[in-house]
Amino acid sequence: MEFRHASVMLEESLRFLAPRSGGIYVDGTLGGGGHAERILADTAPDGRLIAFDKDPDALSAAGQRLSPFGSRVRLVHGDFAVLSSALAEMGIDGIDGIMLDLGVSSHQLDSGERGFSFQQDAPLDMRMDTTKGVTAADIVNNESREELIRIIREYGEERWASRIASAIVRARETLPVTSTLQLAELVKGAIPRPAWEDRIHPATRTFQGLRIAVNDELGSIRRGLPAAMQLLNRGGRAVVISFHSLEDRIVKDTFRSFTGRCTCPRDLPVCVCGQSAAVRILTAKPVRAGEDEIAANPRARSARLRAAEKL
Repeated sequence: MEFRHASVMLEESLRFLAPRSGGIYVDGTLGGGGHAERILADTAPDGRLIAFDKDPDALSAAGQRLSPFGSRVRLVHGDFAVLSSALAEMGIDGIDGIMLDLGVSSHQLDSGERGFSFQQDAPLDMRMDTTKGVTAADIVNNESREELIRIIREYGEERWASRIASAIVRARETLPVTSTLQLAELVKGAIPRPAWEDRIHPATRTFQGLRIAVNDELGSIRRGLPAAMQLLNRGGRAVVISFHSLEDRIVKDTFRSFTGRCTCPRDLPVCVCGQSAAVRILTAKPVRAGEDEIAANPRARSARLRAAEKL
């Protein structure tokens, strides 16, 4: 299946990133290569891009798309959380910008065999990196009821997590839960019919929670974004697009942690923490996609863009 991923808020992203020739940039979530292609075009003739992705399909497809840029682009199979060590191995100790388009790609959602969606029956996988790691089926069939509740409630923001976890545990005692539709039906049966939301499938939040757990998505942001902020050269920028409140909260808090806000106790008469601002936040509030883009790509509706500049 051809790799497809619509680059959300492409123009807004490039406006905040402000790439320039001669700079070194990182695309931590390469996907289909849309943002990467524009970064390389805007940094001609000698700008460099290091692009990370956990998905081998993404790397293969984007590699072909970006091949005209030759040695100016370097692809890395891996989580952007390891960018510090990866860049160090390349002899790079500073970058001029980083782009992160978080979450799952259109290709991953639309490829039934990947198990990210309940639109068709498929193995319950959900791994972005199909070469390693536990699957959603591993978690569903092996974790305790308490851990399932935590994953579904914390990562899926699902208020019916306890009932859903109980239904999963009861079902797996008879037959392992191994397919997307099997799990989706369990979730539907666990949530009272009057509580179903109008706009989303009852299993949406549970699938989100499992996907985040399988791929350690929030952990990647917590490790990778602060590392990227440290690596930014003066005037370098970080642009991050998130798709739900859990991601957005980490991005907002990470940016704020670099603004030099005093961390001393409130009852201390004089500041002694010595905090000084390292970045300037460029987006007082998250930027949202426009109506035309949402009409063309409904998945852009939940996108939120934040940006910061290194001082």
